[in-house]
Amino acid sequence: MTTAMQKKTTPDNPSKVQDAIALLRADHKLVSTLFAEYEKARSTSKKKMLVSQICTELSVHAQVEEEIFYPAVKKALKDKELIPEAIVEHATLKELIGQIEGIEPDGEMFDAKIKVLSEYVKHHVKEEQNEIFPQAKSTELDMVALGTRITARKEELQKESR
Repeated sequence: MTTAMQKKTTPDNPSKVQDAIALLRADHKLVSTLFAEYEKARSTSKKKMLVSQICTELSVHAQVEEEIFYPAVKKALKDKELIPEAIVEHATLKELIGQIEGIEPDGEMFDAKIKVLSEYVKHHVKEEQNEIFPQAKSTELDMVALGTRITARKEELQKESR
């Protein structure tokens, strides 16, 4: 239920605005690809670069969900279960990120932490895509407006992380 006004974007980049769910799904796909690359990587420098990117992507993604997407969906659904659970899962992800961010990939324990992080992210993504996103779509929320806010906030956070 998008009006012409909601579809209108800036003239210099007409295709940039996406709905919130499309943006979040794209993040999920990117991180999944990065984890797959990590599994194939052999050099310490490649692993370190991938882990840095994974940590940044996950941190930015979690923050925009917690600041923008989750509050809107929680309110629209009058949810007392899905969103609180997702926030708890984010806390665990942040804890794992804290254990690996900025540390040299130093063997099997480091690889094990990345594996656990990957599996945890897969679980979280599956719940979001199978439960939260379909329910969010069924609300009256303007997903394009949310997408615009998410895009702007992600740009701010990515600049800060450089």
